[in-house]
Amino acid sequence: MTPDPRSWTMDPMARSRTFEELVAEGAAVPTEGWDFSWFAGRATEERPQWGYARSAGERLARAEAALDVQTGGGEVLGFALEQAAPDGPALLAATEGWPPNVAKAAALLGPRGVVVVAAPEDAPLPFAVGAFDLVLSRHPVTPHWPEIARVLRPGGTYFAQHVGPASVFELVEYFLGPLPEAVRGARHPDRESAGALAAGLEVEEMRTARLRMEFHDIAAVVHFLRKVVWMVPGFTVEAYEDRLRALHEKITADGPFVAHSTRHLFVARKPAVA
Repeated sequence: MTPDPRSWTMDPMARSRTFEELVAEGAAVPTEGWDFSWFAGRATEERPQWGYARSAGERLARAEAALDVQTGGGEVLGFALEQAAPDGPALLAATEGWPPNVAKAAALLGPRGVVVVAAPEDAPLPFAVGAFDLVLSRHPVTPHWPEIARVLRPGGTYFAQHVGPASVFELVEYFLGPLPEAVRGARHPDRESAGALAAGLEVEEMRTARLRMEFHDIAAVVHFLRKVVWMVPGFTVEAYEDRLRALHEKITADGPFVAHSTRHLFVARKPAVA
């Protein structure tokens, strides 16, 4: 749920606030960017052991030309560049499809020499063949394997952290009810590996993790579902008020709502020219 790495503690005052107050607060928080610091004291999520942003920084320090796909507000790439400093690629670019995030990423990353390009998530990458020796992505909606392979140089690497199957589905199915196995199994690492192989990439490493999440108040639930819009498509407080109220009462009586995120670390390489 958060960019790297920080710890959270619960805010005991939340228990004394009304449902209406908490929901109004969660509905008012801006959703631009990929900064989750607002959740401090309201939610927790375990971290994968591999430390994506730190490891991305180590790879950026050795790269000549790097691209970050679906960068969000640029916060994770910014953290990784701090880890790489003073080294780093001579050429840095990032793509993002949501206009508010494009503006935020440009403001954050532009001063660091990153060219931020507005590009829809499902569109071809607007770069030349073999432009990059490193392509990064943290939580892409869908990896565009043929395009990733196209823009990588021979011998180049795709290094990414993907969302895994049925991630946070305890919360999703609380609102939507049981979902088909085809939906629950989407984003399975085996399928994504097959997609990478079909595009001509060699999968060098795949690591998976199932991570505990806790939501300590209903404001955190509301903000999370507004921010991560694909979890419950079309979510609004008005449409789900009854379920939100019941969940608020459950959290107040029983403690945090527990869910589990799934992640996988994906490392693939474009074969070098023989």
